[in-house]
Amino acid sequence: MRLEFRSVDLPAVIGAAVDAVRLAAESKEILLQTVLDPQAGPVQGDADRLQQIVWNLLINAVKFTPKGGRIQLVVQRVKSSVEIMVTDTGLGIRPEVLPHIFERFHQGDSGSARSQAGLGIGLALVRHLTELHGGTVSAESAGEGKGATFRVHLAITATASIDPMGDQTAVGVPKPAYTGPSLSGLRVLVVDDDIDALTPVSTMLTMAGARVRTSTSAPEALACVRSWRPDLLISDIEMPGEDGYELIRKVRALGPSNGGETPAIALTAYGRPEDRVRSVSAGYNRHVVKPVDPTELSVLIHSLMARTVDLMRTEATRELP
Repeated sequence: MRLEFRSVDLPAVIGAAVDAVRLAAESKEILLQTVLDPQAGPVQGDADRLQQIVWNLLINAVKFTPKGGRIQLVVQRVKSSVEIMVTDTGLGIRPEVLPHIFERFHQGDSGSARSQAGLGIGLALVRHLTELHGGTVSAESAGEGKGATFRVHLAITATASIDPMGDQTAVGVPKPAYTGPSLSGLRVLVVDDDIDALTPVSTMLTMAGARVRTSTSAPEALACVRSWRPDLLISDIEMPGEDGYELIRKVRALGPSNGGETPAIALTAYGRPEDRVRSVSAGYNRHVVKPVDPTELSVLIHSLMARTVDLMRTEATRELP
């Protein structure tokens, strides 16, 4: 994972992360407040990775905050560092769990009604990315039912070294495994009720240059298709309530002018031939089985989008007198 250090406009980073989770918060009637200290100023870091840190903190807060709750994001200068603080009125964290929440561990129950005690890889990624920036992350909670607060501290300046190719790269950080095509500017909506599944996919897409928004349910994803008009939809199939099949049927029913022809990929653990047929029959353009290699997924996306553009050009040519 390569970090490209430069001066980062924090308000822009914060705004992009908030936009990506706003729909999920609104679907649960959660009040999402943002307070930016104008003195926080720019920091030296990787904008995409900093956005990933904030996104992971916010999406976890949304996941563990009940309907009608409140999440507050505060960015302020504290001495020689910038503090990013996310506070929620959610389920809180048990004292025995608190020391381990930044560790990678698997939730024991993988069903749709699984326990939410395990926070998965999202917070482990927050710690990893924060430490790569030379920062620290901590968590506080008064206990179950009393909410939680996460604090990320980043130095105003960060130490970096220049590699022989001219890239400014964090010391000791290996080059990225991702070598796929650029997806720069592509607007992608990723849908999955499992936050741990959203994290790697959104990270890969961000690395490829895409503009990513996320959704944790079919209804909020449908609203995002209408309002944001993504270039591509990537959705899980197994979700509580309305599943991925119902989502794509409703998308296709919107009609061309409302996003009904949005290219769509089913990204699912269902890998039988009949599952593939069912996905395509429901309205997906492609069926991809989890786990998927990041480069393979980006190549498939690039190919699908190129084919979509070619088809649009062909249709436009046919309509010419």
